Amino acid sequence: MSTTTTMNTAAGRFGGKNWMLAVLAVFSMTVSGMAQKGVSPQESYFAIESYYRVKWGHAEEFINLWKANHYPLLKKAMEKGDVISIKAEAPRFHSGEETRWDFRVTVVFKTVALAFDEDLVTPYKKQLYPDLDALAKSEQHRFELLLAHWDVEVADMPLK
Repeated sequence: MSTTTTMNTAAGRFGGKNWMLAVLAVFSMTVSGMAQKGVSPQESYFAIESYYRVKWGHAEEFINLWKANHYPLLKKAMEKGDVISIKAEAPRFHSGEETRWDFRVTVVFKTVALAFDEDLVTPYKKQLYPDLDALAKSEQHRFELLLAHWDVEVADMPLK
C-alpha cells in the first residue's frame, strides 16, 4: 500500500477533525517499517520549515522578537536532545507579494511526536523568562506583525 493510500485510509478512519492523528499513525507505521529495514535514527528525524510573511517594514523587528522569545526555547529543547538542529534564513532579494516570505526557520526534531508536542518548550518558559506576562505581551506583538505563517514538512530527497 502506498503512503498516500495509507494516509487517505488513516484519515478516513480518524475523521476530518483528527487529521493530525492520522498523520502520526502513518508516520508511526512508516518509522516502524523503516526500523525493520535497518534505517538509521537520523533518517527518521522529522523536519519542519516555518515560513513567516511580515508586514512591510517590520521584518527585522519580527526576527529580533523571534530570536529573543522563541529561539532560546528551541535551544533548550536542542540541549535536551528533542531538537536536532535549528536553521534560520531570510531571502536576499524580494519576490512578488503572493510568494513573498521574510523569514524561514527549519527545525529538525528527533521524532514526529516531538514535532507536534504542544508542550515541548513549556518547561523552559519560566526558567528563561521569569516574567511570563512580559513574554506573552512580547509574543502577542510578534504575532501582530504577521501577515501569514505556514509550516511545511520537509524530507531529504536522495538523488540516487
